[in-house]
Amino acid sequence: MNLRDILNKLVETDETVLLSDRNGDWEASALLEKLSAPMLKRAAHLQPGMYIAEINAGGYLGEVLYRIKQKT
Repeated sequence: MNLRDILNKLVETDETVLLSDRNGDWEASALLEKLSAPMLKRAAHLQPGMYIAEINAGGYLGEVLYRIKQKT
């Protein structure tokens, strides 16, 4: 699964979460519009309620790309 797939899934299921990185909090739909094609193609894993992390070349979880926050 790649980052685009995960963000699309969050949009389609109308998840009420924000995705947080060092630059701020984002809705999934905003990230789909903002991020570059290479970034959206990155292999990633969604840990529901916790984070979205990249999957490195070895197939292991790598850097946490976004932490999941509940909208208030």
